[in-house]
Parts: sequence; structure tokens; C-alpha cells
Amino acid sequence: MSIKRLHRIINIKYKKTNLWSFIVLVCTFLLILDAIYLFFILQNDFYEFNIERTGSILGSTFMIIAVALLIFKASFFIYTLYKYFKYKPIASALDNELPSCTVIVPAYNEGKQVYDTLMSLAKSDYPKHKLQLLAIDDGSKDDTWPWIIEAKKVLGDGLSIFKQPKNKGKRHALYRGFNEGTGDIFVTVDSDSIVTEDTLRNLVSPFVSNEKCGAVAGNIRVLNNKKALLPKMLDVSFVLSFEFVRSAESSLNSVLCTPGALAAYRRDAVFACLPEWINQTFMGKPSDIGEDRAMTNMILKQGYHVLFQRNAYAYTNVPEKYNDLYKMFIRWGRSNVRENIAMSKYVFTNFKEESKFGTRLLFLSQSLEIIMCYPFLIFMLLFVVMHPLLFISSTLFSVFILSTFSVIFYAKKYDLSESLWAYTYSILYTFGLFWITPYSIATANKSGWLTREIK
Repeated sequence: MSIKRLHRIINIKYKKTNLWSFIVLVCTFLLILDAIYLFFILQNDFYEFNIERTGSILGSTFMIIAVALLIFKASFFIYTLYKYFKYKPIASALDNELPSCTVIVPAYNEGKQVYDTLMSLAKSDYPKHKLQLLAIDDGSKDDTWPWIIEAKKVLGDGLSIFKQPKNKGKRHALYRGFNEGTGDIFVTVDSDSIVTEDTLRNLVSPFVSNEKCGAVAGNIRVLNNKKALLPKMLDVSFVLSFEFVRSAESSLNSVLCTPGALAAYRRDAVFACLPEWINQTFMGKPSDIGEDRAMTNMILKQGYHVLFQRNAYAYTNVPEKYNDLYKMFIRWGRSNVRENIAMSKYVFTNFKEESKFGTRLLFLSQSLEIIMCYPFLIFMLLFVVMHPLLFISSTLFSVFILSTFSVIFYAKKYDLSESLWAYTYSILYTFGLFWITPYSIATANKSGWLTREIK
């Protein structure tokens, strides 16, 4: 399936706007307009509140910290913007230059979608004699295995299939794939993702031109972004997270997480940390989440570059309901807490010969967001109780200001009408998902994938 065809199917603007989408967007802008209006008519109240807040030692201390963090984040954003403009994806390598490649697709309760994933991979323009495709059913309870068998019938020797005796988790399914694979490069693809014909070639090309490259992150877009409201919002969020943030991280040779939906790893780098990775524990319990962030962390620790390929697309399904969304975010949040702790143990050591500034800066930025979540949560709750109207107006006004960059970024690259979902998503996250990071910290020792169970 070509990238042009996928863009036509998935990303082009719908001629008929969904009624619910229209209503939600209208409500979003009414809220923002009300917030702007309240923000300006309540200027005196804001002034009195600030005087009241800075009148105490605790309040003035909080203000100093908040201003210092604001200056740091603003400076970090400007630096990220500079690095984003410095970024360029690496050009595709020629057939004779490309290394042998093993693609691993772990699947659990995926149903027919795993068949579509395997078919899209089989259509890749990667040299067939250099490509090994593995599908591993991790003890699914639905019809995933029959669909994998169906793919085997179609693809024949082009696909090797394996079935775990019982569900042991995605990490163990990948572990089996790493040990079964023969390629110089391992590519991992989630079983609910679709790739374009040139995805594998573009994803693997950095290993050809950069011998220090240990891992590459793909560019993840939302596959089901026309089916429900949440995927529409997440698609805009993903574009900012990958095409802006990871582009900047790649310019620093230090992408912090290669996504499970699409990532590539150098074989030598994987096997250098594979025993530690499969036996990783947190607070005495085996780690069964965050396998992508953990692998990235361990490869960075070896001194390798971790890059991002903007031209290597994978389209993946995301949650369509709030319950599934917050569970996914909790899993990601717990993984971030765990891996930031792991990263703190080596990031300030001499873990590589070249400059370590970029890696350390990215670590500090992400760690500050985690560390400061509790103080700001307490402040937010006190603000709500003491000055509810001021809180709502100032928060919505801030959402409008901060989200406008996401809107402009998405609109410039893809579509103006779809970019407006950045405002709605920010409101949802601010008021409906603000508790994720504090909760993830408090429950970082808990395990479990939380999603993909049969309902």
C-alpha cells in the first residue's frame, strides 16, 4: 500500500463533517471565547489574587519556583524549535546497501487487524531476500491465531509464525522474536499498525549511513482517526509528539523512546542488553510494561545514537473511549517514571565519548515535569476551591495560548480543520487526564497492560 493511497484513505479532509465533531469543536471555541472574555474582565481580581499569593512565604516561594520553571521551559522550547529546524530525515539507501532485516510482529487479542498488518509489511519495497517476517501470537484468547495462519497461507515462506504456549506479555513475545530472527536489524511493529511501502526502507536507512546508530523511531500516525472523537484529538497530539519533539531529539542523537508501533534496532545493540532487558525488574517485580522505552534506554546507555525517521510512517489504532485512553496513559506514565529512574543512574556518568549535553537536557526536562506534578496539582486544587471562576478562566486562556502552536504546526503540515482538535484535546487533558502523572508515580510499582483484554 503506497503512502499516497494511505494519505488519501486516512488523512484527507472529509467532505461531510461529522455532526458530533462539529458540535464538540463549536463548544470548544465557545469555552475558549468565554475564558478570554472572563480573563480580561477579571484583571483586577487576578491582580489581587497575585498580591495575596505573594504575601506569604509559601506563596512567594511557589511563585519563584514557578517563574524559574517557566523560564526553563520557555528556553527549552526555543532550543527544541531550533533543533527541529536543524533536523532532516536520512535519505533512503539503495538495495545493495540495505542490511538484512527481521520484522517482528507480536500479537495479543488483535483479531483480523494482525492480518492487515502482516499484509502491509509483505508489500514493502524492501529487498525480499534481505527481509524476514515473524508473527508471534502471545497466547491470544480470540481469533488472532487463525488470522495469522491465514496470513501464512497467503505469504508462504515469506512469513514465519510462532505461538506462545500462554500469554506471557509483549516483552517475552519480542524476546522470542529477537532470538528467532537472523537479520542485522530488528524492526518491531505493533499488530494493530499499517505501514506504507517505503516505511521499512526509510526506517532502516540510518543504520547504513551512521555506524553509531543503535535504534530508530518511526513516525506514528492514527489509523482510526475518522471513527471517533478521541482518535481525532490524538492524531494532532501524535504529530506534535513525533514530528516536532522527536525531530528535535533526533538532532541531539537522543530520542528517548522508540515506539512499539514502529521501531528499528541494531542487532549487536539488542543482544548487548537483551539479558538485562528480559530480566528487568522494578521494586522487586518483573517489568511487563514499557518494553520500548526500556530498550531505548539501554541502547542509549551503550553510547549509541537513537534517531527518528520522519519519512517512515506507521498508522496505528488508538483508544476510542475514555476508559481505554486513561489506561493507556497510565501504562505510559508508569513506564516514564521507571525509566527516568533508570536513566538517572547513568546519564550523568561518562556513558559515551561524545557530547552528553543533549541527552542530559532531555532527561532534565522530562524529569522536572514528573517531579513538579504534585506541587502543581496541590496548587491547582487550592485555586479551584478558593477562586473557581479565576481558575477556569485563566486555565482555559492558558490552554488557548499553549495549544495554538500545535494547531499551527499541524495545519501547516496536514489540514487546518483537523488541527483545531488540538484545543479540544488540551481541554480534555487539563480537566480529564490531569491526574494521570501523579497517579502513575504513586502506582509505579504496579504491573499489567490494562488494555487488550477480551470484553
